[in-house]
Amino acid sequence: MQNANSIQNKEPKANDLVIGGFTPLTTIDYPGQLSAVIFLQGCPWRCGYCQNTELLPRKTGNAIAWKSVIEKLEKRRGLLDAVVFSGGEPTLQPALLPALQEIRDMGFKTGLHSAGMYPARLKKILPLIDWIGFDIKAAKQDYEIITGVKNSGEKAWESARLVIQSGIDYEFRTTVHPHILNSERLTALARELSALGARKYVIQKCNTSHCLDAELKTTSVENSAPPVLEGIDFQFEYLSHRGFEF
Repeated sequence: MQNANSIQNKEPKANDLVIGGFTPLTTIDYPGQLSAVIFLQGCPWRCGYCQNTELLPRKTGNAIAWKSVIEKLEKRRGLLDAVVFSGGEPTLQPALLPALQEIRDMGFKTGLHSAGMYPARLKKILPLIDWIGFDIKAAKQDYEIITGVKNSGEKAWESARLVIQSGIDYEFRTTVHPHILNSERLTALARELSALGARKYVIQKCNTSHCLDAELKTTSVENSAPPVLEGIDFQFEYLSHRGFEF
């Protein structure tokens, strides 16, 4: 019989993942790669523009078994280039690390969508990541406006620094709703990101149709103009929508 200490110290395994969704083929979640996406359950933040609200709770009554995902991926060897872990917030789950290793052992590249809320965990898995889409939400001092969580900016920006220092391929991206991020706040974000050394940045117009915040959902952003960022030393891309939201 296992004692409490042995249970507490049990190493996580890939089949411990709580999986809320699986997309067998996508061309937009890992730039330039044919990918499958595994959506992991759970996120501690409550961003008003969140599109994946069904993935916010840590548990789901319709969890997908890891074994089932692996069986599907086995059939797609030679057809897919990569597997992306998204969410929710994938780094919330300790079992992400062994899952990444298993995917790499199958010969797939690995991608990650993350908001960087767990820098210590992110640091451990970065050597197993080929590309990361990093959701940078605001300048450090403005994070609580987006997430509803105090001091959330400290951890997110520490994670951003780790990504840049790691040397892996990345894309920083920000979802913009003008009622949350006006041009002043967005410029402060971009300058902070540029000072950190980032060179790849995408700005996406908020898709309001499924926002968590009901007020944001009823506000049209269709006619909002692309932001003008002055004094920034990198080029940014502005998209009306590309399928990803956090």
